[in-house]
Amino acid sequence: MIYKIYNDKRTVFTLQEIAMLVDEPDFNKLKQRINYYVRTKKIKNPRRSIYAKENYAVEELACKIYKPTYISLEYVLQKSGIVFQYNSRVTAISYLSRTINIDGNEMAYRKIKNDILYNTAGIIMYDNGISMATAARAFLDTLYFNKEYYFDSLERLDKEEVLKILPFYQSGRLSMQVKKLLKDA
Repeated sequence: MIYKIYNDKRTVFTLQEIAMLVDEPDFNKLKQRINYYVRTKKIKNPRRSIYAKENYAVEELACKIYKPTYISLEYVLQKSGIVFQYNSRVTAISYLSRTINIDGNEMAYRKIKNDILYNTAGIIMYDNGISMATAARAFLDTLYFNKEYYFDSLERLDKEEVLKILPFYQSGRLSMQVKKLLKDA
């Protein structure tokens, strides 16, 4: 069983995902085996019913803790070169607002309307379970939450994608703010 977990490209698993991976229909037996692996430090248990390999991806963990969730805001803007200020915190959008720390990694979730959360425009879904906003979506999410925000470099932003996603937010204030920022860029 541990062999199958370590051979999988994912680094973070829910109990249900492990059950499907190892094809174990008996949940109690599976829990006992998993708890043994946690006690012997072969796998980690960063959160209830979530298990991880030793060097797990924090982004993957952030997407597994609360579902649905996608990584966005400052984290994506920083990786895209739109914001230069470094921050190791993983910022995500979900159905609730919360900040949690696991193994020294800070994950900040922001609550957004369900209409926006469930719209997949501008969200890339990777095979390992990570859902991440494009720079355009992260830009819009950031402006949705912040009336005033300073962006270091808007040249790397796909302006066509921004204008394509913008109507989903149904916000007049956001539309005016985006058009002004894009005109000035």
